[in-house]
Amino acid sequence: MMGRELLVKEVTAGNRRAVARAISLVENEGEDSNALLSALFMHTGRGYRIGITGPPGAGKSTITNKLAKHYRKEGLKVGIIAVDPTSPFTGGALLGDRVRMTDVELDGEVFIRSMASRGSLGGLSRKAKEAADVLDAAGHQIILLETVGVGQSELDIASAADTTVVILVPESGDGIQAMKAGLMEIADFFVLNKADRPGADQAVQSIKTILGFRQHTEATVWMPDVLKAVGSEGKGIDEIAQAIAAHRKSLETSGGLEQKRRRRLEQRIRALVEEQLQVDFWTSDRSEALQRELSRVIERNQTPYELAGRLIADFKNQNEKRGS
Repeated sequence: MMGRELLVKEVTAGNRRAVARAISLVENEGEDSNALLSALFMHTGRGYRIGITGPPGAGKSTITNKLAKHYRKEGLKVGIIAVDPTSPFTGGALLGDRVRMTDVELDGEVFIRSMASRGSLGGLSRKAKEAADVLDAAGHQIILLETVGVGQSELDIASAADTTVVILVPESGDGIQAMKAGLMEIADFFVLNKADRPGADQAVQSIKTILGFRQHTEATVWMPDVLKAVGSEGKGIDEIAQAIAAHRKSLETSGGLEQKRRRRLEQRIRALVEEQLQVDFWTSDRSEALQRELSRVIERNQTPYELAGRLIADFKNQNEKRGS
C-alpha cells in the first residue's frame, strides 16, 4: 500500500500508476480519498477543462479522440475522462476504458479513464470532477470531459468545464432535442459532426436560427458559433481547437474564467457541506425515528412536513446541547 504522502508526490510527478490509483481511490470513495484530494488541491488550477457533450450517436468519442491527438501534436499533456452509463449490476462504467480512442490510447502522455455516471442528472458524477482534479494535479494541461449525453439536464458539464462544446448531427430533430435538453443554453459553441451527410447545411441554419432567439445583452462578449466537422476523417478538428482557444482567450480577457472557476469551487464547497450534514443528521436514532413515525404519515395522521420539522428540530437541539 502506497502511503498518502508518497502517493501525492508520485501523482504530482506525473506517475501514471499513481494517477490511476488516486482516481480509483476517489471513485471508490476510499477512506483516505478526501484527505488525498485536499493534499492535491494546491497543485490544481493549471489544467484547462473542456466539456464534450451532445446526444447519443453524435460522435463525441471520435471528436474527443481527434482533439486529444491535435493537442498532443502541440506537445501538450492530455487527460480524458469519459463518463459512461452506469451498469445496473456493478455500478461501474458499461463501456470500460474506451476502445474507440485508437489514435491516442498508446500515447504515454495521454491518460484515459472511463467512469460511471452513477445516476448523475447532468451525466457527470462528482467523482468525475474530482478525477479531473487528480489529472490537473498530475500536470495535464488539457482535460477533456466527455459525458453520457442522454438528454438529461447537462448543466453539470457546463459548471465543471471551462469551455463546453456540444456535438450534434444533421439528422432531423436534433436541434429541437438539443433545445429541450437545455444544450442550447450551455454550449460555448456547437459542432455539427458527420457534416458530409445530407441535410448538414440546413441543420447548421436551424441551429443558428434557434441561437438567434437566445437573449443577448450589450455585455455579452462571446457569441456561440456552429462549426462543421467529419470527426471520423479528422476534418474540422483544427477549427474546433481554434474555437476553444478563442473562447479561452475571451474568458481570460473578460475575467470570465476566474468567475467560472470561483462558481465551481463554491458549488464544490456547498456539496461537501451538504454531504457531511447528511452524514451527521442521519444517525441511527434519527433513522429509527423516521421509520417509527412513517406509518403515521402513511395513515395521514401526520404530514411529511411535520415529521421533517421534528427531525430537524431534534438535530438542532442536539447541536445546541453540544455547544453549551
